[in-house]
Amino acid sequence: MQEENKSYTSIFKASAIFGGVQIFQVFIQILRSKIVAVLLGPAGIGVLGLFNVTIGFIGGITNFGLGTSAIKEIAIASEEGESNKISETLNVLNKLVWFTGLLGMIISIVFSSLLSQLTFGNTNYTYAFIWLSISLLFNQLTTGKLVVLQGFRKVKDLAKANLLGSLFGLIIVFPLFYFFGNDGIAASIIVYSITLFFFAWYFTRKIEIEQMHLSTSEVFKKGKVMLTMGFILGISGLITILSNYLTSIFIVKLGNIEQLGFYNAGIAITTNYTGLIFAAIATDYHPRLSALSNNSLVKEAVNQQAEIALIILTPLILVFLVFGDILIRLLYSKDFLSIKPMISWILIGTFFKLFSWAISFTFVARGKVKLFFWNELLANVYVLIFSLVGYYFFGLIGLGYASLLSFIIYSIQVYILAQKSFSFSYEAVFIKNFLIQFGIALLCYFGMTQLDSIFGYLLGCILILISFLYSLRELDKKINLRRFLKK
Repeated sequence: MQEENKSYTSIFKASAIFGGVQIFQVFIQILRSKIVAVLLGPAGIGVLGLFNVTIGFIGGITNFGLGTSAIKEIAIASEEGESNKISETLNVLNKLVWFTGLLGMIISIVFSSLLSQLTFGNTNYTYAFIWLSISLLFNQLTTGKLVVLQGFRKVKDLAKANLLGSLFGLIIVFPLFYFFGNDGIAASIIVYSITLFFFAWYFTRKIEIEQMHLSTSEVFKKGKVMLTMGFILGISGLITILSNYLTSIFIVKLGNIEQLGFYNAGIAITTNYTGLIFAAIATDYHPRLSALSNNSLVKEAVNQQAEIALIILTPLILVFLVFGDILIRLLYSKDFLSIKPMISWILIGTFFKLFSWAISFTFVARGKVKLFFWNELLANVYVLIFSLVGYYFFGLIGLGYASLLSFIIYSIQVYILAQKSFSFSYEAVFIKNFLIQFGIALLCYFGMTQLDSIFGYLLGCILILISFLYSLRELDKKINLRRFLKK
């Protein structure tokens, strides 16, 4: 029991450290979103979103999934404690990120005119995509640095790198939006990527790496495992990006660029709002899971991780369900209030995302890369179909319906695959807590939509308090809060 408490404490401590940084990053993102919304409006957010999704698409083609596959290799080498193996892995990774980063840069330059035509329907943004190729290189170099910190579980340094990169990135790009408006969007993406790289480099320079002179053939030979796994993971990520890209193009064609701006704002809110918890937990979870050696330990780790995520996440979801209008005004402006229903359904679906999220890491951690690929491919197919159909018939709120339905199906799919592959199952305590917290969230949503304003807010506040106290009690059972806070 004491060993189990230590495990929960370790999970919560890592989540708290990086979660604090994530909260600060969300605050920075709030300021950035507010600046873009005020200075550029929905159309500007739409252009920014199209640039990001296109660059993400190219990155997905060329990055070979090194941001995920390398973590496993570094975590294993670090766990074994062999200095030569660690140095070799890091040297190979450093060469591979340069190769893949330059590959992305070249593709963006060569196909700049085509990218502009496909994304915006004209060639007016050809030079923008040429310049944006710089961000592709620096994004991949940054990934290489952050992977090292994450693989060695240097949570504090990783947190500092992300925090300072985001802060100074915002400070530097603000004048670009202010003085150049939409013309400064491409430059802001480039400057932001360079800023993130600088701080990632700064914190990894403290890790001593024995330099090895490796030929190109040796790099690819020794990096074969990373590249093979990374290629499959990269294709999977590429399919996700392609799905998002097609959804964005569909919204523009059926609606307009402002509708895309609303959609991107809604996704940004839900991703940043709940993503801070997922990102905080995954920072330590992925390398820890990769180092585990058998199914029983993996099952225990997944259950513990899912319980902590549920405890932290539920009150945050309820706060948005109740005070979403206020938060949207704060994050953007009153012009964006129409996205509240869409966001609410996405957040309700987040419970099922949480249910499947903790499990999905196990496929890569256990070396089931092909299973992971086919699982994600199938999911992206129905996510795309649901999104297109949802928007066609119901508009923005239809995208919320699609998200909820996709999360439900995906959670069932992942659970069945994990059960058949390595006899995984959730423990009764997690299922009980999941049903209780999900039930509270449904009551909160229907109270806010069906009751008069004052009664809805009153019921919502009561439910937030109940959920918070329940989460606090469950957390105390697992880590002994008083002793944790003393430490």
